[in-house]
Amino acid sequence: MKKLFLLTLFIGLAAITFAQRKVVCCSNPSATQQFAMLASNPQFKMSHKNPLPFRFQSSIGETITYKTSDGKQASAFFMKAKKPTNNYLLVIHEWWGLNDYVKKESEKLYNDLGNVNIIDLDLYDGKVATTREDAGKFMQAVNDDRARAIVNGAIAYAGTGAHIATIGWCFGGGWSLQTSLLAGKKAVACVMYYGMPEQDINKLKTLNTDVLGNFANKDQWINPKVVAKFEADMKAAGKKVYLHQYDADHGFANPSNPIYNSEATKDAYANTLTFLKARLK
Repeated sequence: MKKLFLLTLFIGLAAITFAQRKVVCCSNPSATQQFAMLASNPQFKMSHKNPLPFRFQSSIGETITYKTSDGKQASAFFMKAKKPTNNYLLVIHEWWGLNDYVKKESEKLYNDLGNVNIIDLDLYDGKVATTREDAGKFMQAVNDDRARAIVNGAIAYAGTGAHIATIGWCFGGGWSLQTSLLAGKKAVACVMYYGMPEQDINKLKTLNTDVLGNFANKDQWINPKVVAKFEADMKAAGKKVYLHQYDADHGFANPSNPIYNSEATKDAYANTLTFLKARLK
């Protein structure tokens, strides 16, 4: 009886300890974790219609692998510049994963920017979602430490003299900013499409580049209030952010999304090109 009591007490204390650790772990989630939590929101999930089937075969890019600091490997889609250059654009996918829509957009950027190397990062380690249910699972399953290892591996792949610009949409919008933070002095430009901003002003103070933000006023999550706070935080950190806010909804630049807004997408892309070209010289 005494043994049973002690066993029950041990299990109870272990459960309390685990619960306390979980609360501590999740009571102050990072910006990327906050965005990942949105996958549990039925409205957020339903706002992302399943992408239309699409197939794109690039004549420029190829799949590469590189080592990561956690002892593993990562894969990416790489488009090499026509002439030797230290200019790199790191592209981070939406919550769907590194699919053909992202690769097509990257090739468009490659052609329009001129002489630049482009690396499409894969923070899902090969998983690509075709349904919003899977997209939510994949996004929530991303481990921050693993994601940073993938990002840092790509930065190392670019080389010591690299000038690094970043761009991403949705899930990748937030990770575009995180990638620029990780790039340190190598960072020269950051573009965010409706992604979760970093809210730690001390981290923003370490940012080495200006930020261009393309946001949607109808976005229920990365809404005008969130954007206004980001603008204030960047100012407090002594950094510049150029905001473009459209009368559109979250995901407006994705052609596979029924709420795709061609006018907003065209304007955002034009501003993005101008911003990147001025910094990738």
